[in-house]
Amino acid sequence: MREKAPAKVNLTLRVLGRRADGLHEIESLVAFAEVGDALTLTPGDALALSVSGPTAAAAGDVADNLVLKAARALAERMDALKVGRFALTKRLPVAAGLGGGSADAAAALRLLARANGLVPDDARLAQAARTTGADVPVCLDPRPRLMRGIGDILSDPLELPRLFAVLVNPGVVVATRDVFAALAAPPASQAPVATWPRQGTALLDEIARGRNDLEEPAIELEPAIANVLAVLRKLPECRLARMSGSGATCFGLFDSARAASAAARSLRVGYPIWWVRATTFGG
Repeated sequence: MREKAPAKVNLTLRVLGRRADGLHEIESLVAFAEVGDALTLTPGDALALSVSGPTAAAAGDVADNLVLKAARALAERMDALKVGRFALTKRLPVAAGLGGGSADAAAALRLLARANGLVPDDARLAQAARTTGADVPVCLDPRPRLMRGIGDILSDPLELPRLFAVLVNPGVVVATRDVFAALAAPPASQAPVATWPRQGTALLDEIARGRNDLEEPAIELEPAIANVLAVLRKLPECRLARMSGSGATCFGLFDSARAASAAARSLRVGYPIWWVRATTFGG
């Protein structure tokens, strides 16, 4: 059995404040790209994981992988869970603001659901996702959504028009904890939650007016991010360039697939050490 683990991209990200427990309240419009990792499951008696692929070396110790953590979280909630050997192909850069580990964990839960005859909205899947990590719930059903709270409050799926994009990572790692610390957000308040349109041009307008509050502190930690954004904004037909998540991956939105593909080719020639992918969101 095979599942895609698509990259999660924060098209907007507002930090609403720091909670008493040290976690941060956010509001983020999330979309999923066509590029990502891939995960397979071969049913068997023992839970195991192997990792390969272009970015496998940076993925850390297999024993700490979120795929295994998600499987164990589900096993704690379901007697006699059928498991097996997972094989993960890592293609996304690690610690890059694309939610790669969370997407992998969510793909593992979808595979286990199929192997055990669970319906997608089984409450045990959502509980295991929340236990595994803050970004895993939104990745469990990878469709555009508004994510609030600490990632645990999700809107219904949004109808995002097809967007043509280029993802760029300059090869630097930015720790999420360090970025939030540099932001020094004020205590969270009970401010009213903004109302977002659900589809079409109005939704695109909100994306254009949006921002990523973590962009500035991330640039303070890694100035290479500012260089990526500057380069993206100068490319033909780039309408918007912004950082995703806590970085360092940035995205540019383009008028067409042709323009996005041309931009990606140009970036690979001019900046051969950067990780560059043309992709789409929504549609």
